[in-house]
Amino acid sequence: MSGVAPPLLEVRALETRFSTEAGLVHAVDGLSFSVNKGDSLALVGESGCGKSVTALSILRLVPDPPGRVAGGEILFEGYDLLKLSRRDMRRIRGGEMSMIFQDPMTSLNPVLTIGDQISEAIRTHESVSRRSAWRRCVELLELVRIPDPHRRVHDYPHRLSGGMRQRAMIAMAVACAPKLLIADEPTTALDVTIQAQVLGLLDRLKRELGMTVLLITHDLGVVAEWANRVVVMYAGNKVEEGRVDELFAQPLHPYTQGLLGAIPQAGRVHYTNARLHEISGTVPNLIDPPARCRFAERCAKAIDICHREYPAPFRPAAGREVSCFVAERDLA
Repeated sequence: MSGVAPPLLEVRALETRFSTEAGLVHAVDGLSFSVNKGDSLALVGESGCGKSVTALSILRLVPDPPGRVAGGEILFEGYDLLKLSRRDMRRIRGGEMSMIFQDPMTSLNPVLTIGDQISEAIRTHESVSRRSAWRRCVELLELVRIPDPHRRVHDYPHRLSGGMRQRAMIAMAVACAPKLLIADEPTTALDVTIQAQVLGLLDRLKRELGMTVLLITHDLGVVAEWANRVVVMYAGNKVEEGRVDELFAQPLHPYTQGLLGAIPQAGRVHYTNARLHEISGTVPNLIDPPARCRFAERCAKAIDICHREYPAPFRPAAGREVSCFVAERDLA
């Protein structure tokens, strides 16, 4: 019997579609990855690649209509979330797994105090009194280092700064000590100093509460500092996966190489005419995605087969995976 523990979360061939007047959008198209217990896994890629839709699919929050999960499996501790009843899924969502959304101002209820919203989340999943939930709410605000939590617990969202609102969202997300925390662009709307504080807070809570984290971001700088594994998405699917240090040291897919080449580096771009590298072209139409490599039209390294077939994933080393004919040829 193998001593390797099964993944906490395993996504297998996930397909999520959206019906539009123009046709059926293949927002996520055959995506597979796993998250082990204790992992910090980052999903990265440009806007529109399917990162956030993947998170909503995992939590079964895709609006239906127009969207639906059309295929695949989402296994959480071995149970397929797509087969659970709505009641069982509500129990897991917010209890066993939770999510931090991009914009806390639109995620928090503007007519309820922070304390009311966090205590409601606690009482939804735990059999505790209103007083106990309120006391726990104050403790959570203190845990995420919001100053004067006994007073702030009575504030409405508009009374808090952007950084405090995000901390309040984090407090709500970890209120029931979830096993899996999904953080969808948790620092996008914050300035650099507050970003660092929020990421530091998430790292501390991960260690103290023993959480597993799935981080969704387009910021590779955040990934380099915070995650230990990364999945690179393009046009609804995975093109590369690996440990952060290995992938940053040797990106195998041309798209990953392009993303890393677009990161500003000290000394390369300052008060000069130097330009960042850019990925030319546009993402393919996901209403009718091509059966060939979806990056081929934008790839300077593409060979004939790239324009005819879709590359199957191959594993050049332990923990690495890439879907690219050129990388497979070069590593042969």
